[in-house]
Amino acid sequence: MNLLIRIAAPVVVLGAGIGGYFALHATKPAPEEADEPPRVHSVFVERVRSADVNLDVVSQGEVRPRTEVAIVAQVAGRVVAVSEEFTEGGQVIPGRALLTIEDTDHRLALGQAEAAVADADLALQRAYAAADVARTQLGNKADPTPLALHEPQIAQALAQLEAARGRLAQAELDLERTRVSLPFDGRVTSTEVDVGQYVTPGTVVGRAFATDVVEVRVPFTDAQLASLGLPIGFTAREGDARDVELSAVVGGQQQHWAGRLVRLDAAIDPSTRLVYGIAEVTDPYGTGAAESGMPLAVGLYVEATIAGRPLEAAHVIPRDALRAGNQVFVVDDEGVLQIRRVGVTHSTPEEAVIDEGLMPGERVVVSSIRNPIQGMRLNALSPSTGEALDGAADLPMNASEATASIADASETGEES
Repeated sequence: MNLLIRIAAPVVVLGAGIGGYFALHATKPAPEEADEPPRVHSVFVERVRSADVNLDVVSQGEVRPRTEVAIVAQVAGRVVAVSEEFTEGGQVIPGRALLTIEDTDHRLALGQAEAAVADADLALQRAYAAADVARTQLGNKADPTPLALHEPQIAQALAQLEAARGRLAQAELDLERTRVSLPFDGRVTSTEVDVGQYVTPGTVVGRAFATDVVEVRVPFTDAQLASLGLPIGFTAREGDARDVELSAVVGGQQQHWAGRLVRLDAAIDPSTRLVYGIAEVTDPYGTGAAESGMPLAVGLYVEATIAGRPLEAAHVIPRDALRAGNQVFVVDDEGVLQIRRVGVTHSTPEEAVIDEGLMPGERVVVSSIRNPIQGMRLNALSPSTGEALDGAADLPMNASEATASIADASETGEES
């Protein structure tokens, strides 16, 4: 009996559960049917505008000196003095000595050269006197030889005098070279010697660069070359140089300098497939400094904005409206999304110039869209006011729904 109860009890419980499930399922109320229209996404749009623009090109580069030299000793000797400016960052003034080499030996050599010139001059005067005597003695003799007239002796004395004068000039030059200087305004970048060190001809004692002009070597893509409207190998003539605005953050402030694009390389770089140009800034540590007085320092990395060719009646859209693959989302007058591929003539971080695929006045989407599909309905809003633009889809949506829709799309929208 107990065995029968243990077997029957689970079967009874299972049957009661199944019966209860079917009873509840049969007696549940029918779900309410809701007939709601599909939710329409709201997007921000801007109109395509027609405008005359300059296709300015933006690139980057490092400031470098146009003239940079190694400072080399030309005579031997011990360094006996260095200028206070002979240090990293020191100012170079044309003709002012940066360091001085001991000149005792060179002064002695100068004295010896002066004495040699005096001896040679005396020998020449004696040769002239001997020639005068010979001409007097041979006055009645027909066809005297040049040797009898002392002409070779005079030529020899003249040659010896010229040689002595050359050695004197060399001695004077060597004495002058004991004062090491440069022929231009500049700055010292490094020093290799100090007082007491012995140097020989050819010893590098430091390095310096000229501050009359600095250069920025900037790369250009083929599209940027088209925007500039310049050929490869361009060299600016008088008045043909393109204006360049250089900018960088220095000292915690945005600084600006004015320069000129003076030439383009005559060849394409084989490793980068880019064409490089040279922008110059005159007197970067003086009149060419920024308005705040900040010089355009060598080694600074700057952004260069170069004036490009002008374009009339161009179709301009915000840069945010240009999507990957040169696609643009257009909202037509009926509020329907059109996905178009456009031709891009030029683009900057702020705007893009379109040469085909759009017409002035059309509305392009500048905000994100989640899962964009050709033909989907959109509510076009103005970015500045949040109000619907003329021609937007005339579908009911209150302000809170529009805000929620835009926020939802922004969180999961595609990247432009």
